Amino acid sequence: MADRFLRPFLILAFFTIFISHISATTMTLYNKCSHAVWPGIQPSAGKPVLARGGFKLLPNKAYSLHMPAGWSGRVWGRHGCSFDASGRGRCATGDCGGALFCNGIGGTPPATLAEITLGNEQDFYDVSLVDGYNLAISVTPVRGKGKCSYAGCVSDLNTMCPAGLQVRSHDKRQVVACKSACSAFNSPRYCCTGTFGNPQSCKPTAYSRIFKTACPKAYSYAYDDPTSIATCTGGNYLLTFCPHH
Repeated sequence: MADRFLRPFLILAFFTIFISHISATTMTLYNKCSHAVWPGIQPSAGKPVLARGGFKLLPNKAYSLHMPAGWSGRVWGRHGCSFDASGRGRCATGDCGGALFCNGIGGTPPATLAEITLGNEQDFYDVSLVDGYNLAISVTPVRGKGKCSYAGCVSDLNTMCPAGLQVRSHDKRQVVACKSACSAFNSPRYCCTGTFGNPQSCKPTAYSRIFKTACPKAYSYAYDDPTSIATCTGGNYLLTFCPHH
């Protein structure tokens, strides 16, 4: 008798799991860098934390994130990290409060950001240099419908970063990241704030043009050309660190 009552619930549970599984979008993170990368994942407000917000990804390894329907957030790469057994430490770039698992905390700029919003009709995604640059990142849709264009910054901006924006390693020998002009100079003109807080008054600067020339498929400043946002329907995504390697 109990079995007869349980059966409909089991069938319902199976279909719920099945439907939630097929509606999930996969983003595969692939590390083509010659060094380890510690991806950071920060959800937008009210969205769940995925994969505890961060982990270590060795060279030529991949990790698949399953993003539930309607998820939005950002992914970035941390590098030069060292953590103890309890997951405390620090990263040379993209650090999230000295923790291995970012658990919803954002990365310290400068850091190249991949941003994605999963929608009912279509997904929106971009690669942004608004918070500066530390690693080359590309986002490529797989089997989607619509434009589904590539987004990313493939060039190594650290090799062409202006002196005033450079973040150097402890020994000062190499540039490990490139600040945005907003972060470096904190002025309304570069940050698109105050009287510059609209697309009409906040225009490209000499600094954002360097970013845009090197990475035309990435957002270079707050009011950059909206064509930097890509759209796709029903696809999965491949995010590659150091795609130029």
